[in-house]
Amino acid sequence: MKRTHHCNELRPANAGQPVVLEGWVHSRRDLGGVLFLDIRDREGRTQTVFDPSDLPKESFERASHLHSESVVRVTGKVRLRPAGTENVRIPTGQIEVMVTAIEVLNDAAVLPFSIDDPEVASKVNEELRLQYRYLDLRRPEMTRNLRLRSKVAIATRSYMDENGFLEVETPTLFKSTPEGAREFLVPNRRDPGTFYALPQSPQQFKQILMVSGVERYFQLARCYRDEDLRADRQPEFTQVDIEMSFIDREDIYALIEGLLKRVWKTALDMDIPTPFKRISFEEALNRWGIDKPDTRFGMELVDFTEEFRASTFKVFSGAIASGGVVKAMNAKGLAGATQGQIETMTEHAKGFGAKGLAYIKVENGEWKSPIVKFFTEAEKAALTTKLGIEQGDLILFAADQWLNACEILGKIRLYCADVLKGQGKLVVDPKRFDFLWVVEFPLLSFDKEMNRWYSSHHPFTAPVADDIPLLKTDPKKVRGQHYDIVVNGVELGGGSIRIHQPDVQRTIFEDILQIPPEETQLRFGYMLEAFKYGAPPHGGIALGFDRLCAILCGTTSIRDVIAFPKTAKGTCMLTDSPSPASARQLKELHLEVKAAPKA
Repeated sequence: MKRTHHCNELRPANAGQPVVLEGWVHSRRDLGGVLFLDIRDREGRTQTVFDPSDLPKESFERASHLHSESVVRVTGKVRLRPAGTENVRIPTGQIEVMVTAIEVLNDAAVLPFSIDDPEVASKVNEELRLQYRYLDLRRPEMTRNLRLRSKVAIATRSYMDENGFLEVETPTLFKSTPEGAREFLVPNRRDPGTFYALPQSPQQFKQILMVSGVERYFQLARCYRDEDLRADRQPEFTQVDIEMSFIDREDIYALIEGLLKRVWKTALDMDIPTPFKRISFEEALNRWGIDKPDTRFGMELVDFTEEFRASTFKVFSGAIASGGVVKAMNAKGLAGATQGQIETMTEHAKGFGAKGLAYIKVENGEWKSPIVKFFTEAEKAALTTKLGIEQGDLILFAADQWLNACEILGKIRLYCADVLKGQGKLVVDPKRFDFLWVVEFPLLSFDKEMNRWYSSHHPFTAPVADDIPLLKTDPKKVRGQHYDIVVNGVELGGGSIRIHQPDVQRTIFEDILQIPPEETQLRFGYMLEAFKYGAPPHGGIALGFDRLCAILCGTTSIRDVIAFPKTAKGTCMLTDSPSPASARQLKELHLEVKAAPKA
């Protein structure tokens, strides 16, 4: 017989019914000669009872020798559990199934790690979990993650469909346009010496779809980047890719706020308030030292440039005289920071080019720091007032060019928050979600080593219309029409209004980014050609789908929400890839591999 119910379905109302369950042996307990097996499938688990007085000896013996994760079919009758034996931790905890027959569909070998205890499984080496990913995915926690991911994908598609979007697939084999992250190249056997590239995003195709008159496009798009990995990066990932015609930034904001409102309601049954707060790039850096601020806690940066302009402390006044700023931050309650913690903060500062880190510990009614002797009473009073200094506080300073000073304290702010959380002095509600838009980014950034401008976002981002004349006279003042959506210090995604005029796009490529005309034609000629035939004003955004699901699942690693992720080295432990190609394959591709000698 096929199963009559899944393993999270039976309730007291089913008492007395004959049932057939199929699934994996989750756990086995022998209590006084009576055997209890919890049978688990994707939906949950049910306790089954093997009483030797009610079963053929052969069936009881078969059940008593089963390993965990063996696949079985059990036939029996539902009964209420005896009073006092209910299990309130599972939905089926009021009933159990008295087994009359068992069929072993597939016996399991001894497991490489336990999966029935969440605490034990969470401590297993991650590479071992990834090697046996099919076992890891059986854990209820991982099943929950995949289920939630699926629900979010369905909710996204439903919302986009309701708003008039067409889901359009774009090619995976693309043209190499090396800007931004490094690309994966794919050799073309049919034309030796030529290569496809796996797309970093569908950026150019989605803009061409706007020229094609699609008007509203979206896709859960697969993207590829050959870059060093972190917990929130994978060489292949998914993004919710969106493009719209005849719109402005306000239309994008409204669409995405509605989408996230739908997603949070679907996944967490939570109503998030809209519209989201909007913060300029400059304000985000000034207040939090980062363009993706976590606004759930304080420790904001405060500017003291004017107060220290004439300071006798030359580190501060000298930085200001050279066009820099002085900023400070109060890490409240962290005066007891250890020497190791101070050294970590100092290393963060040095990572941005600073020579050291100035700080003051406020302990026993005294400001403890070698720099205090340089401060006037007025300077001390300004610090006390603007930072709200109290006993037990740690004051941290950065004196440098504006961006560097902000980023130094921004990095240290996040480190201090982690330390304070560990000490129980900073409590952040895990169910609180602070959404915001970061806007008004500079269109361009300057690379001192290369002595040229590069796009802060990407080269298709439209400048603010009023700033277009500044492109050739003062590029650093040009604002871009791009925007990032941020929640709890995590960038969920970003986008922009695009350049739709071919002359402006060519100016950006050739005059500003200094891409030679022949290279512009080689890399982007087809796009510029398309724009000559009536490109509508358009813009879009891409949300990191893996990162979004990780936030909803409450995990810090996107590997926990991807069925078959790669390690930090880009390796699939399950299939042992990447792996060498055979000599025959290389010959067909007209390739010769000169591998680096192994150490």
